[in-house]
Amino acid sequence: MAKKDEFVIKKSTLRTVSIVLLTLIIGIYLGSQFFVPKTGLTTTTTIQQRASISVDDDPSLGDTNAPVTIVEFSDFQCPFCRATYRDVLPDLKANYVSTGKVNFVYRDFPLPASLHPAAFIAAEAGQCANEQGKFWEMHDKIFDEQNKQGQGTVAFSADNLKSWAAEIGLDTSSFNSCLDLEKYASEVQKDLSDGEKAGVQGTPTFFIGNAKDGYVVIPGAVPYSVFKQVVDQELERAQ
Repeated sequence: MAKKDEFVIKKSTLRTVSIVLLTLIIGIYLGSQFFVPKTGLTTTTTIQQRASISVDDDPSLGDTNAPVTIVEFSDFQCPFCRATYRDVLPDLKANYVSTGKVNFVYRDFPLPASLHPAAFIAAEAGQCANEQGKFWEMHDKIFDEQNKQGQGTVAFSADNLKSWAAEIGLDTSSFNSCLDLEKYASEVQKDLSDGEKAGVQGTPTFFIGNAKDGYVVIPGAVPYSVFKQVVDQELERAQ
């Protein structure tokens, strides 16, 4: 019998509390590895909801008539977007894009300058490269050059972007003028606004599906296995 004023906790209760706390700690840790929304919070949640999104006239890889489309809202200075480019996109391209099953669309969602100072001008650089038919070459170059610097957010400048443009064979006079005049600032802003209207809160965020059936929303840099599961599901739905 417990003495007066003693507080007794059953072992089963203590075990339950410990499990709950451990689960929360693991969840918070895993979340911090993947996704940085504009709020600065973290999450790895895959939201299985259907949404509508436009592909606009943005750069794409694959067959535009493919049964499934993946629309990525991305930030060129986001380390988690870079991780998806490095660790996931090659498998998506090999297994789904090159086989005609998926059309992969890139849309800009530069986070605020307080987080990623070069994100907006990098998005403009991508559009300027697209004007010369080399969006994907510039896309890859921007991420590859940051990968050389290691993990985390990497600083770069307009001069770096101009140098990289020259290295991939762009007409530098035209590219530099395009970038200096902010020719595609409104296009980048349109992508950003469209993403916000669709509920995008951070980068990367993916919409997987098609215009007819709607899209499954995946926020965060999730593993390839998650993409495979959802893409296969959407391919079956599209049959």
